[in-house]
Amino acid sequence: MLYYLFEYLDSLDWPGAGMFQYITFRAACGVILSLLLATILGKRIIRTLQRQQIGEEIRDLGLEGQMQKKGTPTMGGIIIILSILIPVLLFARLDNIYIQLMLITTVWLGVIGFLDDYIKVFRKDKQGLKGHFKVVGQIGLGLIVGLTLYLSDDVVIRERVALSDIGVVASAVDEGFGGGNIPQVLARDVKSTKTTIPFFKNNELDYAWFASFAGAHAEEWGWIVFVLVTILIVTAVSNGANLTDGLDGLATGTSAIAGATLGILAYVSGNMLYADYLNIMYIPYSGELVVFGAAFIGATIGFLWYNSYPAQVFMGDTGSLTLGGIIAVFAIILHKELLIPILCGIFLMENLSVVMQVSYFKYTKRKYGEGKRIFLMSPLHHHFQKKGIPEPKIVNRFWIVGILLAVVTIVTLKIR
Repeated sequence: MLYYLFEYLDSLDWPGAGMFQYITFRAACGVILSLLLATILGKRIIRTLQRQQIGEEIRDLGLEGQMQKKGTPTMGGIIIILSILIPVLLFARLDNIYIQLMLITTVWLGVIGFLDDYIKVFRKDKQGLKGHFKVVGQIGLGLIVGLTLYLSDDVVIRERVALSDIGVVASAVDEGFGGGNIPQVLARDVKSTKTTIPFFKNNELDYAWFASFAGAHAEEWGWIVFVLVTILIVTAVSNGANLTDGLDGLATGTSAIAGATLGILAYVSGNMLYADYLNIMYIPYSGELVVFGAAFIGATIGFLWYNSYPAQVFMGDTGSLTLGGIIAVFAIILHKELLIPILCGIFLMENLSVVMQVSYFKYTKRKYGEGKRIFLMSPLHHHFQKKGIPEPKIVNRFWIVGILLAVVTIVTLKIR
């Protein structure tokens, strides 16, 4: 909103109003405001949650320090959501299709997570929102994101095209170019099902390749594959963040690291010079996502003020589902969704540990009559708790791994 106000003031030659034209300036404002909101609003929201006796129900799993957390206020994800939405609404360009998608994602998954926490806290139902309702909500968001990226004319990538490939050499001569001055390539904006694939020299994968059997209709079928991949990624990453939210500050810090990485990727992908230098896909208008990423980083770090060990508030599903969904959609918009297994390696390990544990237990019970376990407990962070490692040390080590994975994610832009 402020962007449009200062754009008008700039047209009147108002001193300093032109600063709002710079993404970096608005991103700086966004991260500062989100930090302030998370810390100032956070304190008041925590007091409100305490007055309403909205405390976490803790099951005794025999983990050290676990029962001491009983009664800690939950649904703190409201702090994160407000600390993201307010700066974005103030400092971002709201006519940008990517910002609109991120706002929808934040609110959509925030509502689903809130309903889950509400049922747990006020209805006293430990199961919360039924699993199939969550999945339907995640699939619905995936459809919205995938179809919007397919149907919107604003969603394009800019690629280089040889003049000889589009038959404009002769017309270029007619326009007055000298024979040696004719540019060899042009840039054009196109709808594309291409995405970034790490570690390969020509690091782009076209989803239309999976539909090559469709011949001339491969491009349309490629979008169907893309939408299905979008649904899968949104569901997997949001659930992975949900599973990771089991120790004080673990999901929050891990998400902040992923958000910072995506902010960097958004900046270089939305800047023609950097995209050309790094030889990566240039995505027009995606640079505006830097403002959203800055608000995301500020909100998560600000929330850590209260969520770090020992936590004064838990984010609940209101926060964890939202954080995971934001990361997933952010990566999909940047055509970097195939980097998620690296960037969100912590979420992936947490997900896989649960799948492996449950699958192996069922298999051994069916085969031997007694179920056996791979881990002492799942998700993975509880396995290390069972081994007697203090909670703060587990969290710090997971953060270190998350930083390493973030660096590897960025480095893949050049390692091919």
